[in-house]
Amino acid sequence: MSFPFAEIEKKLGYVFKDKDLLLEAFTHKTYANRHGGEDNDRLEYLGDAVLGCVIAEWQFEGNARATAGAMTRERQKLVCQNALDSATDGLGVWQYLLYEGTRDNLKGKPKSSLFEAITGAIFTDGGYAQAKLFVLSRGILDAPTRWENPKGDLQEFLQARGQDVPKYKCEKVGPDNAPMFYCTVSAFGENAKGEGKSKREAQQLAAARLLFELQRSK
Repeated sequence: MSFPFAEIEKKLGYVFKDKDLLLEAFTHKTYANRHGGEDNDRLEYLGDAVLGCVIAEWQFEGNARATAGAMTRERQKLVCQNALDSATDGLGVWQYLLYEGTRDNLKGKPKSSLFEAITGAIFTDGGYAQAKLFVLSRGILDAPTRWENPKGDLQEFLQARGQDVPKYKCEKVGPDNAPMFYCTVSAFGENAKGEGKSKREAQQLAAARLLFELQRSK
C-alpha cells in the first residue's frame, strides 16, 4: 500500500519519527478489520484526553477572570463534533482516511475522531509540547466555530480597549461561477488573513484568527 506520509505531514505541520503512528491515526476500524493492522480507536481515546488538557490549559492561562463554569461551556463548544469536523476540513486531510465501503457507511463520528486520533499520534510521537503546538496553531482554535460572530466579537474586543474598528481588504480570485475570496483584517497593530467561497466567509475567518491572536497578546 502506498500512503502519502510526506503530503499529510506537510498539511499537519509535523513530521513523524514513527510513521506507523501516522498510518494508525488514519486507519478506520473498517479498514483494519479487512486488511489487518491497528485502527485509530486507541489514538482517538488518547487524543480526546490530550485535547481537553490543551484547551483547559490555554483557557486557564489566557483568561484569569474566567469562571470554571464559563470555561467549561467554552471548552464544550471548542471540542464539539462540529468544531472538530471543521478543524479536520481546515487541515485538508479527511480524504486520506483509510476505510472500507462508502463514506455513507461510516458510523459514529469518523471526521472528528480523526482529529482526535491525529492529536493522540502527535502526542505519542513527539510529546505534549508538540501536540499542544498542533492544536493551537493548526487545530480547532484556528476555526471560526469558536465564535458565532467573529466580526462582531472582534469589534467589541477592540471597542472595549479604545481601539478603532477593524479594517478589511478583500480580493476576489477565480471565475464568477466558482470564486474564492481572500481577506486581510487589520487592527491594534496586527493583521490576519482569511479565505472562503464568499466575502463574508473570508472576513469571518480572518476576524476569528485575529481575535484569537489579540486575546493571547493584549
